[in-house]
Amino acid sequence: MIQCNDCEFFRKSPTGEISFACDPFTNVKEPECLTKWQLIKINQMVAGYQATLNYYRKLAPMQEKMFKVMERELDDISEADRWKVNEEDEPPADEDPDDWNGPPIGR
Repeated sequence: MIQCNDCEFFRKSPTGEISFACDPFTNVKEPECLTKWQLIKINQMVAGYQATLNYYRKLAPMQEKMFKVMERELDDISEADRWKVNEEDEPPADEDPDDWNGPPIGR
């Protein structure tokens, strides 16, 4: 089995970052290359997922504060609009609101 560092598709930058120029659809040298390529891609997916989770962890406190502020604002709005709805104007519980103005058209 050929080692990756001996392969022509292996690249190592001056900073030590490793990259592979091999394409599993066109230039795989050995069957093990495909397995290694799959592992590399899975590691990239996991790293992306972990980065997303870290970002969401940073956002969580701000979201909680935002939800509390929005909830307070909605409570204030409904408290301010409460005067518009008079309890005496509400229909009794046994009446159907559709029957207020007679039968609906089309029935």
